[in-house]
Amino acid sequence: MPTESFAIIDFETSGLSPDRGDRVTEVAAVKVVDGVVVDRYQSLMNSGERISSRITEITGITNEMLEDAPDSDEVMEELVDFLDSDYLVAHNATFDKKFLQSELSIAGIRRRFDFTCSMNIARRVFPAAPNHKLETLIAYRKLTNGERFHRALADANATWDLWVDMSRVAGKKKGLVRLTFHQMKSLYC
Repeated sequence: MPTESFAIIDFETSGLSPDRGDRVTEVAAVKVVDGVVVDRYQSLMNSGERISSRITEITGITNEMLEDAPDSDEVMEELVDFLDSDYLVAHNATFDKKFLQSELSIAGIRRRFDFTCSMNIARRVFPAAPNHKLETLIAYRKLTNGERFHRALADANATWDLWVDMSRVAGKKKGLVRLTFHQMKSLYC
């Protein structure tokens, strides 16, 4: 049976849109091979963009923290090397995909990834949830998460916990222990 690998990715940013000049301030990825987390990557990122006090309130990331962070080109090169897969999962993948493609373009890296949105899958697997924000779903499903939300690694870890839960719930409906990444993607995307 072929190896199944993908990565869960999350970005913290200076705003909501790279089209308006907003940049990534932190990135994290959780690498999964055959249903097991095998590695994690996290880095703050100095893009030269100052962040607002509102963003600091949400993420806890300050301008001072970013001063000593590696520059965006270096982080993007490390991230692409780390990912080693064409398949990415993100909660609200449209947001993360836009920022990833923007930062890769700025760094002069030509690479495309196939994104799967865990939020869209959650809407189908858990239609009765109060909403489908990551923090809400973690509480709704009573999944443990002692980490702060709105930090890239904490959110990537929480997305992994949610992914495992969704694959079990969806698998149970199909008479299986859990669904694989490709089964989840084909059934729900």
